[in-house]
Amino acid sequence: MEKTAYVLEFEKPLRELTRKLDELRQQSLESNIDLGDQTHAIEKEIEAAKRDIYSNLTPWQRVQIARHPQRPYALDYVGMIFEGFQELHGDRQYNDDRALIGGTAFFGGEAVMVVAQQKGRETKEKISRNFGMPQPEGYRKALRLARLAEKFRIPLITFIDTPGAYPGIGSEERHVSEAIAVNLREFAMLRVPSISIVIGEGGSGGALGIGVTNRVLIFENSYYSVISPEGCAAILWKDAKAASKAAEALKLNAATLETLGVVDEVVAEPFGGAHHNPAQAGETLRYALQKHLNDLRALDTDALISDRYDRFRSLGVFSEPAAR
Repeated sequence: MEKTAYVLEFEKPLRELTRKLDELRQQSLESNIDLGDQTHAIEKEIEAAKRDIYSNLTPWQRVQIARHPQRPYALDYVGMIFEGFQELHGDRQYNDDRALIGGTAFFGGEAVMVVAQQKGRETKEKISRNFGMPQPEGYRKALRLARLAEKFRIPLITFIDTPGAYPGIGSEERHVSEAIAVNLREFAMLRVPSISIVIGEGGSGGALGIGVTNRVLIFENSYYSVISPEGCAAILWKDAKAASKAAEALKLNAATLETLGVVDEVVAEPFGGAHHNPAQAGETLRYALQKHLNDLRALDTDALISDRYDRFRSLGVFSEPAAR
């Protein structure tokens, strides 16, 4: 995947240092003067800046990384860690939603079913993929494929990456909330192992529509939330520009989700985000998937369903102070 010059706001100091380093190197070549001391000094500054920036990311900065236009998308990971992916189309009721793709593949030599929310990179593809926001037919396609996985007794692996289900009039007319609700019920009762991975954005019911699985993993610079920071800010502060404050309040941090039991494992990313080294991110994910899949394959059908039930029933535990 080619990297572009796209730089996030908080990365601009780093970009400026990199520009200075490039200028020095070019000057050294053109004038045939040894500028090793100066370039070495800037290289040290760059490393220090990287440590300072990427080791102290705020929740809002992590959201920005989760939305980075060069961040690996679902099909990128499918190409890296699966073999023989064969896409299956349509919900057999209305249409083929390209914001949600799926099909059979091989993982570690074993057959699996893959269901994924897919964004686009170029403008034409973004529109075609509806900016990664599935419509009712997308969730019904996901359910069709999940039932196929159950029929052929193969594990289900889902990739979550959406700002939310599409809220347009047509989507509402075709009952998007009902489609998601059915998926919540049916995915909970699947008789095969299931794992979901939040690889970017995990927005509300749009994410949960393919996320009721035995294990939920998340990349460290992804977020999984009941609402987007902008949506939360518009409701609580009446201003979407307060998104950074909302991200802080929503605790959009993968480590916090693991502590609360919302996710089962935080998958480490290359320093600065998965887009800096997609191949490394893919290998790390491959290892995590294999580990959890091995654990789940050891469970019988009843134990799989009970495991999934217990996982979601245990969410939202709270304590109250003793009465005085």
